[in-house]
Amino acid sequence: TKNVPSVWSNVLTNGRIGTIITQNLGGYTWSKNSRLNRITRWSNDTILDIPSESIYIRNFSDNKVWRISEGSHLTTYGFGYANYKQENESIKHELTLFVPIKYDVKINILKIKNNTNKYKKINIIYKIDDVLGEDELKTNGYLNLKYNKKDDYIVIENLYEQEVSETVFMYCSEKIKSFTGNNSSINLYRKESLNNENSLGNNSCAAIEIEIELRENEEKEISFVLGTTKNFVDTRFKDINKCKEELLNTKKYWSYLIGKIRVNTPVESFNIMINGWSMYQTISSRIMARSGFYQSGGAYGFRDQLQDCIGIEYVDTDIVKKQIIKHARHQFIEGDVEHWWHEESKRGIRTKFSDDRLWLVYLVLDYIDFTGDYNILEEQIEYIKGNVLKENEDENYDIHEQTEKKESLYLHCIRAINISLKFGENGLPLIGTGDWNDGFNTIGNKGKGESVWLGFFLYDILNRFIKIVKLKQDTNLVNGYKSIIEKLKQALNTIGWDGNWYKRAFSDDKKTLGSNSNDECKIDSISQSWAVISEAGDKDKNLEALHNLEKYLIDEKNGIIKLLYPPFENSCINPGSIKSYLPGVRENGGQYTHAAIWAIIAFSKLEIKDKAEKLFTMINPIEHSSTKEKQNIYKIEPYVIPADIYGSKNLLGRGGWSWYTGSSSWYYRCGIQNILGININKNKLTIKPCVPDEWKEYSFRYRYGNSIYNLKILNKFKSNEVKSIRINGSIQKEKFIVLIDNNKIYDIQITI
Repeated sequence: TKNVPSVWSNVLTNGRIGTIITQNLGGYTWSKNSRLNRITRWSNDTILDIPSESIYIRNFSDNKVWRISEGSHLTTYGFGYANYKQENESIKHELTLFVPIKYDVKINILKIKNNTNKYKKINIIYKIDDVLGEDELKTNGYLNLKYNKKDDYIVIENLYEQEVSETVFMYCSEKIKSFTGNNSSINLYRKESLNNENSLGNNSCAAIEIEIELRENEEKEISFVLGTTKNFVDTRFKDINKCKEELLNTKKYWSYLIGKIRVNTPVESFNIMINGWSMYQTISSRIMARSGFYQSGGAYGFRDQLQDCIGIEYVDTDIVKKQIIKHARHQFIEGDVEHWWHEESKRGIRTKFSDDRLWLVYLVLDYIDFTGDYNILEEQIEYIKGNVLKENEDENYDIHEQTEKKESLYLHCIRAINISLKFGENGLPLIGTGDWNDGFNTIGNKGKGESVWLGFFLYDILNRFIKIVKLKQDTNLVNGYKSIIEKLKQALNTIGWDGNWYKRAFSDDKKTLGSNSNDECKIDSISQSWAVISEAGDKDKNLEALHNLEKYLIDEKNGIIKLLYPPFENSCINPGSIKSYLPGVRENGGQYTHAAIWAIIAFSKLEIKDKAEKLFTMINPIEHSSTKEKQNIYKIEPYVIPADIYGSKNLLGRGGWSWYTGSSSWYYRCGIQNILGININKNKLTIKPCVPDEWKEYSFRYRYGNSIYNLKILNKFKSNEVKSIRINGSIQKEKFIVLIDNNKIYDIQITI
């Protein structure tokens, strides 16, 4: 691990407590909210990666001290756990970290062995740099540490004002010899015990020391436990066997959850990402932790966590339903929503972002398409209340309380749509302080700027939502939406068309973005992608748009798909905060992976199958790290989808931040649905793939309730149309598979 080119991390959490760990045992731990209630100090220093939680081992005979993971060691990451193996001073040790699904603790299992024929006495110190809040600068000196001698554990409380109030505890399976809360008093190279001092008024830490004896070749297992409580300290994990039992349960939980679909294709990097890591990333980092090494957020983003559900549908629709209802509760009665919020403090930011509220409708439609559950529309859900933003006010961060007024989710969707039906002089929707691209925050903040991309997105939503309105028999609304759809399509294909591709936006002062007339941002990928995805673009224009997307934005040599080209740098146009990024970095002309996946989906929808799969594989992080040379350029983790990859000059090909990105869910969805063609509607499975002709076959296993469906797809006619289906050897007339939860196994062969 000492040769890893940057920090490589893992996210371990059960949704209540969690920890981010690195190959250096860096990272941090939190409870409830990964920003507001950090148990230990957070740092995203990729150079030093200084741990906030450490285990030190001292060989008593020669007083040599080392920290576990210091120096050469082997790190293994898995779903829900991490493992470190090392040997120093003829003492072999193995540390396994995990967060149990049912308990609010972080467990360290340390296996330590004396690899000599001599007796050894060992001191071990487990130390954390505690915070118990958002910022260690505020809580340092206000942390009260107490030792419970009877039950042999320490507890820490924060006496400083905080928004999340909990007690933190630490204990060990061995008897605590000494402890301290004063970081300044610790000298690891003195044989004296810790000073049993409180942390109040001191440079805070929490450390416990144990002493063990190891006979020749003897091995021991020890647990160190860190957790939170509001009532009593649960000491069950002093029992090593209980720790091991929960480790096994944790591994089983993640394996079962993310293993609902398992694919086998000719491309191994495809299999690795789809069979675990991209979905684990989505659920652990995005939904449960809302944190990563590079961003310690803690908040829910309205559009963010909704889009995370795009892929989760395939593994757990209950998560999707709960997320939809949670987000609907953060909608104002006027129809707009909190851009992001903290559940614990009820604080959130009200903005004029134009796309946030529409993602609620998009996910409701997606959920209904997948599950057939129209009953979700009848869920009665509250709104929140707050001051309406003034004309010259872009945002407001405040406490937003729930109202007593409840309406059906259907009416929540209607309000979200209706507030979005505000159009500029070109007949396109107003962009506000940003559509999907937050960096475009000054294009339309005066109330006149328009978004071409938002036009495609709105068209898609209205076109699909009409079927819901028809079910409700609201004729006037159906006719109104149809009229808007027609006008919108016409505007998109006339004023929105630049001659070779679709424009991106029009500013308050009538400047165009995404046009050949621009020196910077001549072309933006998401307008081209969503022209196809929404089916609002004219067919001939769609082909031309994707041709130019490929020409200007796809860099096959460096394996990236840029968001826009050329990046903003010197032009007179000031679109907003996007221009604060260096050219080629993040949204400013780098690969913003979210948008790159939309481009691949567009290629698949036009059935350009060799291109779609090729690009899907090209942006796979494993492909960016397949050689040592590539790894030294890319640097970040090869097993999780990156938020971005830098796109120019000396940073070309360098991964930006990892883990905390909605791209992971879209990547999973794209691979399952758009490349492999696996479509599910209620209890019906259909196949319409977009795989290369050179793939002779691929297969996947799908778990439906207690039934298992093993499907092999033979690419005999090199088509995306199903020619025949055999179920357990028998030919089936229908070109779809009815899924039945009857505890049986079905072997299915599909010829395309």
